[in-house]
Amino acid sequence: MMLRTTASRVLDDNDRDEVLALLDADPVANVFVASRVRAVGLNPARLGGQMWGFGPRGGLTSLCYAGANLVPVNAGADAVHAFADRARKQGRRCSSIVGPADAVASLWERLEPYWGAARAIRRAQPVMAVAKPSPVPIDPLVRRVRPEEFEILLPACVAMFTEEVGISPEAGDGGALYRSRVAELIRIGRSYARIEHGRVVFKAEIGAVTPLACQIQGVWVHPDLRGRGHAVAGMASVVKHALDCFAPVVSLYVNDYNAPARAAYRRAGFSEVGTFMSVLF
Repeated sequence: MMLRTTASRVLDDNDRDEVLALLDADPVANVFVASRVRAVGLNPARLGGQMWGFGPRGGLTSLCYAGANLVPVNAGADAVHAFADRARKQGRRCSSIVGPADAVASLWERLEPYWGAARAIRRAQPVMAVAKPSPVPIDPLVRRVRPEEFEILLPACVAMFTEEVGISPEAGDGGALYRSRVAELIRIGRSYARIEHGRVVFKAEIGAVTPLACQIQGVWVHPDLRGRGHAVAGMASVVKHALDCFAPVVSLYVNDYNAPARAAYRRAGFSEVGTFMSVLF
C-alpha cells in the first residue's frame, strides 16, 4: 500500500525557473500566480506570502501561493492533502481560496472544520479566454484612464468590488490598500474606461500579465446604463488593447450565475476553457 506523503516545502528564488516552468504549462489558469513570480520572485517579503511546493527540487509537481489569497496550482489529491495540512497548521491568513474548482473544493473540504464557515462560496466560475480580436466593433471611447482621473474612477471601482464580493474594499484599513492598487493600475497603463461628463460608463482593468497571457478583472457598467451594449463593445476595446500591448491570450473568470456578463463575454469573443471556484472569508 502506498503511503500518502504530507510533505510540502516553502520555495525560494532558487526554485524560480522550475516554478515558472510549472506555471507556464497552463498560462491561462496560472496567470495571477505567474505574474507575481515574474514580477518579484519567490522571496516571501517581496511576494507578499509564501510559495509552497509539492515534490523534490527538480521534481516539483504542484504549487500553492499562500498570500492574501490561497491559490493551488496543478494540485492533485496528494498535493492538496499536503497544502491543506500546512494551511491548517499555519491558520487562516488569506481572504479567499481561489483556483481550479476541483483543487479548491478539496482544499476547502479539509480546511473548513478548522477555519470555520466561509462568508460566501462561488462553486462554479467559468474561466474564459480569447486569442484574437473580438468579432464585434470596439467602443472607440474606451481608453486608458489618466492619473488625474483617479478620483472619478475610484467610486466605480468600489461599487464594482462591493457588488461582486459582497463587502466594501474600504472596510478594515479605510480602503488604503485598495486605493493604492487602483492608482497603481492607472499608473502602469492597465486601467481602461469610458468616461463621459465626469461619470464612468464602463471600466475594466488588466490585473495580471505574463508574456503568455493576461487577465481582465473589475468589469463594470454604470447601473443606469446597463443593457445598452456597453459591456460588449467595451470588452472588445480592452481585448484589442490587451492583445496589442500585453499578451497573446486574454482571460477572465466570472460567476456562473451572472448570465448577462457571460453572454456579453461570449459576444466579445471569449469561450470557456476551465472552471474556478472561490471561497471568500
